[in-house]
Amino acid sequence: MSELSVITRTSYPVTRTQIASDLDALGVWPGMVLLVHSSLSAIGWVPGGPVAVIQGLLDALGPEGTLVMPAHSAAYSEPSLWENPPVPEDWWPIIRAQTPAFDPQVTPTSWMGQIAEVFRSWPGALRSYHPHHSFAAHGPKARFLTADHSLDDSLGEGSPLARLYDLDGWVLLLGVGHGNNTSFHLAEYRLPNPRRLVDGAPILRDGQRVWVSVHNIVLDEGPFETIGDDFDRQEHVVKRGLVGQAEARLFRQRLAVDFARQWLATPQNGGT
Repeated sequence: MSELSVITRTSYPVTRTQIASDLDALGVWPGMVLLVHSSLSAIGWVPGGPVAVIQGLLDALGPEGTLVMPAHSAAYSEPSLWENPPVPEDWWPIIRAQTPAFDPQVTPTSWMGQIAEVFRSWPGALRSYHPHHSFAAHGPKARFLTADHSLDDSLGEGSPLARLYDLDGWVLLLGVGHGNNTSFHLAEYRLPNPRRLVDGAPILRDGQRVWVSVHNIVLDEGPFETIGDDFDRQEHVVKRGLVGQAEARLFRQRLAVDFARQWLATPQNGGT
């Protein structure tokens, strides 16, 4: 969405102060551990853009809170698996040989939005070391969440998603739907006998760039919106409100993961 389009549909600038106030009204409290998926344009026109949004989130969480965002980098993966868009086969060996090693300080995010892209290099933020599915976090629990991110099964038990589950953290969908709810992938990993694939990535090992094999399951966001709709229908589970002009949903991650796991395992939904 163009900036002019955002300005046109914004009745009044959405400030850092308003964002913090709206988050408080939604149910975000100081000390919370909060994973945020976001769309800047959905919030309305914000003076200061993503910086002001992040400041508003940190204001609402306070110094004892921990803010988490995805910092995924899909371009640092096996090119033979690319579909959106695919690349010619004769490019594959060049990509494997020449793509720079993943570097949490400089590797940009892919398809995460402006807020997450700014947050990955926020002063004091830590970023987990994973070339595909890293997460950034800021606050007292940031090191616990981002340390020792498993290279294999990158959204499974050795991931920041599982550490967020351990902490009984929360998820905020800020202007986006459940199709962006990465925590549902943890539910996929907790199904029996998921389909698996071998991916690849450039990383640093002993100071040298190497291309390594990465073992994961086949991830499928296809049913996430349907799962999310069913999850939202439960009573007293999802807090709803507006942050700026964005529709926002706030819920405990543990409840969402457990619900999605049961949903995916139900035979009528394709489970076994």
